[in-house]
Amino acid sequence: MSATNNKPFLDEDFLLENEFAKTLYHEYAKSLPIIDYHNHLPPDQIATNKVFENTTQIWLAGDHYKWRAMRTLGVNEVYITGNGSDEEKFQKWGESVPFTVRNPLYHWTHLELKRYFGINDLLNGNNAKEIYEITSAKTNSPDFSSRALLEKMKVEVVCTTDDPTDSLEHHQAYNTNPGNFGLFPAFRPDKSFAVENPASYRHYLQKLEVVSKININSYDDLLEALKQRIDYFHQNGCRLSDHGLEQIYYFSNAPFDLHILFKKVLSGLLLDKEEVAFFKFKTLLELCKMYHAKGWTQQFHLGAMRNNNSRMFKKIGPDTGFDSIGDYPQALGLSAFLNELDSTDQLSKTVLYNLNPGDNEVFATMCGNFNDGSIRGKVQFGSGWWFLDQKDGMEAQMNILSNMGLIATFVGMLTDSRSFLSFPRHEYFRRILCNLFGKDIQKGMLPQDEKWIGKIIQDICYHNAKDYFQFPNQS
Repeated sequence: MSATNNKPFLDEDFLLENEFAKTLYHEYAKSLPIIDYHNHLPPDQIATNKVFENTTQIWLAGDHYKWRAMRTLGVNEVYITGNGSDEEKFQKWGESVPFTVRNPLYHWTHLELKRYFGINDLLNGNNAKEIYEITSAKTNSPDFSSRALLEKMKVEVVCTTDDPTDSLEHHQAYNTNPGNFGLFPAFRPDKSFAVENPASYRHYLQKLEVVSKININSYDDLLEALKQRIDYFHQNGCRLSDHGLEQIYYFSNAPFDLHILFKKVLSGLLLDKEEVAFFKFKTLLELCKMYHAKGWTQQFHLGAMRNNNSRMFKKIGPDTGFDSIGDYPQALGLSAFLNELDSTDQLSKTVLYNLNPGDNEVFATMCGNFNDGSIRGKVQFGSGWWFLDQKDGMEAQMNILSNMGLIATFVGMLTDSRSFLSFPRHEYFRRILCNLFGKDIQKGMLPQDEKWIGKIIQDICYHNAKDYFQFPNQS
C-alpha cells in the first residue's frame, strides 16, 4: 500500500480534516479544563489517592467495553473477569486490540497509551508483555495515583454516581485534604423504587433505614427517608441527580393506591407490571419535586436493555458487558412526565440521554418543549451515551441538536466511565466537535469568524457546563 499523501495515524491533527478544524481545536479547545459531571469512578480510590499495582488494575478492571470485545474474539472469561493473572489478562487484551479496528476502542486504547504513558506503538500480542511492564512500572508510582491522573488531564470537577444509602464518607475525606479538583456526589436513586423484586427491595429499605434513621413502614416513610438523604447529599456538595431507566412512565389518573402497593411489597408480594410502573412513576415524580426545591439538575439516561444474558448474570453479576440498546416507547411518557412537573413550575434543569439512535430527533425536539426562557439551555439533549459515544454517534447527536435545537447551549461531554484512564474521551469529543464546525466553515456554511466560532467551541467544551451546574466553591 503506497504511503504517498497518507495521513499518519493519531498524529497531532487526528480527526481534524482541514485548517479551520485544526485552529479551533489547537487554539480554542485543546487546553481547556474538564468538567466531568457524570462518571462511575470509585470515590474511595480518589479520597485515598490510590496507587495501582499494575496497568491491568487501572485499565481493564471494570471496563465492560473491553470485556465485551474480548468475548466477541473468543477470549475465555478466565482472562476477562476470572482468576487469570493481571499479566495474562493484559496479554489477552493486547492480542485483542488489533481486531478492534474501526471500533472506538481502537482509538481510545491508543490515545490512552499516548497521553498517559507516552507510548506511540500500536498495542498487539507481540509487544503486550513489554508494554505491560513499562506501563505497570509507571502506574505503580505516586505520579500515576488516582489524583495525579485526574490532574494530568486538567480535570476540574468530578461527579461520581452514588446511591442514596451511600455514606459519602470518601467525599468527606477528600474534602478534608482536597486535590486540585472538586469531587462531588451525584444522587442515583434507582434502587429506591425497584419494587419488581420484593426481597431485594426490602433488603434495600433496611439499608435506607439505617442511614436515614427513619423506620420505613409506609410509603410516606419512604419519601421522608429519601428527602433526608437528598438533604444530606446537598450538604455534601451534590447538585445533580441521575436515573438509569428503560423509559419514563406516566399515569394521568391514580389506578392504584400507593400505600397499598407499598404494603404488598413489604409483605413479599409481587406487583404486576402496571403496579410496578405506577409505583416508579409516582416515586420519581416526588423525587423530581425534591430536586427542584434544592436547585439541582436532573439527568435521565433512557433506553438501556440490561442484563440480557441470564446465565452470565448469575455467574458474574450486573454491569459486566451484557447490556444493549432497547426499543422502548419514549415520547408520550417523557412529555407527559416533564409537563406534569412544568405545570406546577417544579421542573428542574434537565439533561436527557437516549441510547436508541432512533430516538435522537424525539429527544432533541422534546427539550425545546420545556425551555421556558428562565435558564439558558434549561433542558438539554445530552451527549452521545454508551453505545453512541463514538464518532458517528456523537456527530449524529450534535448535528441533530444543531438542526432542532441550539448547539451553542450544549453542556458537552462526560466520560460515564469507571476508569481513571478514560479522560482522553474528552479530547476525542473535542476533536470531533471542532471538525464538524471546521467542515462547515470550509463549505461556506458558517462564517470565517475565528473568534466567535472559537467562543462557541469553548462554551461547549467547558464554560456552558461550568455555568449550568453551578458546583459549590468553583470560581
